[in-house]
Amino acid sequence: MHIESIAAPDLSWQEQALCAQTGADFFFPEPGSSVREAKRICGLCEMRSACLQYALANDERFGVWGGLSEKERLGLRRTHQQ
Repeated sequence: MHIESIAAPDLSWQEQALCAQTGADFFFPEPGSSVREAKRICGLCEMRSACLQYALANDERFGVWGGLSEKERLGLRRTHQQ
């Protein structure tokens, strides 16, 4: 019997991310609310690239990840698929 092992993603970047120190309210706002503050925090974060890569690889559909909103990540995915 062969059992495939799936490597767990490296999530160590999350401990260093500014959002971990700020709280989720900015990054998962109510529908129609501004994401300006979340994007400002992401712009200062050294983990932004790792965060965005994680969100794209895991098809995160809600919240601000790597400085991009849901719609922006969807647009980025569509651009890469073409």
